[in-house]
Amino acid sequence: MRAETTRSMFRAAAILAGFAVIGALLVAITWQSTAERIAENERAFLLRSLTDVLPEGAYDNAVHDDAITVTDPDLLGTEDPVTVYRARRDGEPVAAVLTPVAPGGYSGPIRLLVGVGEDGTLSGVRVVAHRETPGLGDKIEVERDDWILDFTGRRLGQPPREQWAVRRDGGVFDQFTGATITARAVVSAVRDALIYFEANRDRLFSTPAGTHGLAAKPDEEGQE
Repeated sequence: MRAETTRSMFRAAAILAGFAVIGALLVAITWQSTAERIAENERAFLLRSLTDVLPEGAYDNAVHDDAITVTDPDLLGTEDPVTVYRARRDGEPVAAVLTPVAPGGYSGPIRLLVGVGEDGTLSGVRVVAHRETPGLGDKIEVERDDWILDFTGRRLGQPPREQWAVRRDGGVFDQFTGATITARAVVSAVRDALIYFEANRDRLFSTPAGTHGLAAKPDEEGQE
């Protein structure tokens, strides 16, 4: 009787183990296929977004492959490396797309794409990720409001640096009713990205593609 009970227990354990293995395999297969789709979707979104913030027809290289990562927590809004994509025509610099973070969003960090022409003029700004309040702070999305388009064509000095702020703070940029913090965070992050670009322009274009963690120059880090 005891032997039969033991055999039954082993059979039950073997069956459970089999189900566990099969379940793990199914989860792994599902995760792999899902991860591939997610990666493809993210790549497609990135390519569309890069096109949105770069001057149309002004470059001839594969921008998404001509990339480096840089670090400057003070001006780029994060301790993590930030990717910079470079646009070129016939090998000459045309524009760069920085991916800074606006850390002061109402509901958390706001991730941006900031396109800057070689002369320091903004070619476009887009929000790629945020958790701002629907109906209020989400007006930073170009699909919901044209507010973000007001950055295009501006540069440091146009307006003067002290006016790179929302109107409530004495600046030239509109804020949203009930979401001033959101607009303020984006304006500050774009201004700081321009400051970073101006301080590091030559290195951003001359550093070989694939370089990781390029740090700001010690005498220029945090410069304003």
